[in-house]
Amino acid sequence: MATTIEENGPSTREQTEVPSSSLARQKLEGLLNKNMRIRMTDGRTLVGLFLCTDRDCNVILGSAQEFLKSPDTFSQGEPRVLGLAMIPGHHVVSIEVEADSLEDAPGFGATC
Repeated sequence: MATTIEENGPSTREQTEVPSSSLARQKLEGLLNKNMRIRMTDGRTLVGLFLCTDRDCNVILGSAQEFLKSPDTFSQGEPRVLGLAMIPGHHVVSIEVEADSLEDAPGFGATC
């Protein structure tokens, strides 16, 4: 039971469940400043720090590096330093969070 003070005096009411959108927001906030790898529709891969997103799924990466997909080999070649990069949501194919970044995030890392 939670007690709140309102204009008409204190009231006691049961706490309601946290909406799933709030839980999703908490998980997303837990990923802030974590290293992410984003694959794009044109074959490029961007790696950088997750700084923000919006309702259109656009993503801002800080300290971003771009890797071009080489058609003849499986290696990704030399990175090109971009710095701050905005990736439009409709170009995102997949997003991966680096495992070592997740160990620091609550609710994401493995427990001992």
